[in-house]
Amino acid sequence: QVQLVESGGGLVQAGGSLRVSCLASGRTFSSNTMGWFRQAPGKEREFVAAIDWSGTSRNYADSVKGRFTISRDNAKNTMYLQMNSLKPEDTAVYYCAATAIPYHFGTGYSTGMYNYWGQGTQVTVSS
Repeated sequence: QVQLVESGGGLVQAGGSLRVSCLASGRTFSSNTMGWFRQAPGKEREFVAAIDWSGTSRNYADSVKGRFTISRDNAKNTMYLQMNSLKPEDTAVYYCAATAIPYHFGTGYSTGMYNYWGQGTQVTVSS
């Protein structure tokens, strides 16, 4: 059974940092694009960042560019999102996702290109 499990969420003050992780099990995603999305209460799920299978190509939402860094360790089947200079508007449930089609990146923006999703981890930024 394929699973993506996020961890590392929590409560942090504005301006602080947090790193969330996504551990994949049941199969390897070393040839697949992975991404982070988030969903705040009453809002639609939105793209945060995406990374291709090698880590060479990365895309970020404009709202997090320069503050967040996506990375992956294929040997550990794990993806990370380092979040710095956090703002209250970053408060959301953060979800990791992975594609089923290998070697496909595009832009990584669309939820429709991802086949596997984690259950989410809550990130709360207090002002």
